[in-house]
Amino acid sequence: MNLTKETNGIGISAKVGAAAFVLWGILHLWVGYEGIHQYLVGKGQGQWEMLIGGKNAPRATFQHATDPATVSAHAQLILNFCLDVGGYGVLGIVVGIMIWRQASWAAYGIGVFVIGIGDMAFLFALVTSGIIELNVATVSGPMLWFLAVIITPIGLPRFREQRHT
Repeated sequence: MNLTKETNGIGISAKVGAAAFVLWGILHLWVGYEGIHQYLVGKGQGQWEMLIGGKNAPRATFQHATDPATVSAHAQLILNFCLDVGGYGVLGIVVGIMIWRQASWAAYGIGVFVIGIGDMAFLFALVTSGIIELNVATVSGPMLWFLAVIITPIGLPRFREQRHT
């Protein structure tokens, strides 16, 4: 028995990578859920609390909007952002499942490039810029994505050996 590849052509490292994509997806579904929750319980401040707290946007000094038009615009934009993040979460779960079940190089490519665009945009636009709070929750997504990107191809069959179904 070959320890690196199972009978369906996927190795343990690809399964670990697939699981990392699925976990990444679940974390991002939570952002979508929490964004909806904060929108429903009180538009504005609760939504912003999810997205600030870094050194360049501390919660103690952040000026929340008070006029209805600005509060409404902010609430809708943040809701849209959170729903988009939740959509990325669905994509991460689908990518992970396709890698696990089908040893899919196409799914891996989507995970690298499409999910990578979203995750790296978040990392550089919000985390490293000091807007969102730097903590385990805000860096765990990019760390899981990086782990998945590095480890998954080790356990996938050679690109040319992949079955064409």
